[in-house]
Amino acid sequence: MKKVLVTGGAGFIGGHLVESLVAQGVRVRVIDDFSNGLRTNLAPVIDNIEVIEASIVDAVALTQAAEGCDTIFHLAAVSNVAQTLQFPAQAHAVNATGTLHVLEAARTNGSHVVYSSSAATYGDTPELPKLESGATEPISLYGTQKLLGEHYLRNYGALFGVTGVALRYFNVYGPRQRPDSPYSGVISIFADRARRGDPITIFGDGQQTLDYLYVADVVAANIAAAQYRQPFQSAVNVGTGREVNLNDLAETMIRLTGGRSHLGYGPRRDGDIVRSVANVDGLRDDLGVIAQTDLSTGLQHLLDSLG
Repeated sequence: MKKVLVTGGAGFIGGHLVESLVAQGVRVRVIDDFSNGLRTNLAPVIDNIEVIEASIVDAVALTQAAEGCDTIFHLAAVSNVAQTLQFPAQAHAVNATGTLHVLEAARTNGSHVVYSSSAATYGDTPELPKLESGATEPISLYGTQKLLGEHYLRNYGALFGVTGVALRYFNVYGPRQRPDSPYSGVISIFADRARRGDPITIFGDGQQTLDYLYVADVVAANIAAAQYRQPFQSAVNVGTGREVNLNDLAETMIRLTGGRSHLGYGPRRDGDIVRSVANVDGLRDDLGVIAQTDLSTGLQHLLDSLG
């Protein structure tokens, strides 16, 4: 990589990726409309990057932003499931049509694409661990839109020769994940409440499980995927391969913050995934990446970043 474009580069994951790319001497251009991203996420490297304030819905601006870039890391998305329900057409414009614009920009400029997809593409299928070749039955508009993006990536590879990788993220956490948003990941919400000694509410019995992945390991997967320059064939799960239930997660967070919070329970919410964990053979075999950060260490890094 010599010069890259990062869509959504001011977001939680995008900001970490941009920092890592700059540290490796890569020239970085960011396009972000700052509807969800924060300028503070780019503050550590702002003097070493180019920032274009525009939306990926603007196909002309996006194609111009991709000019001269050998790789496009596509992270821009409406990732809040509740927001996709409240504004479905807007979410489709960004998550589906916006991804089509990214692929068209890649075709025009000869760029490789690293596409941030999601484990939401699987829905709540019973197969565990989740295999990339397994059933995809998304139960959210977000999951459907991400899956459509994968199909577009496959089409652009077969029809136009665009190379790319789709990374299906499981549950990413780490510093800069915003705890002030009602749509934040459960880890950032738990961390915020545990630090203040407030009660932590779990919806359901707490036995539901997810695969929690530290943001630095997601960045490593993105950078490895940038070297995998083939027409897209199959998505790659990005996870740890380890299940963690919500009770254990909350109790670990409480322990790390001094044990002042206590657990409470509420009714299970419709649409919540009961169990999810990644099969990570493809991540290891195809991209050469194995998640390095155990949960306690990652949670401590997150807590340290909050002061």
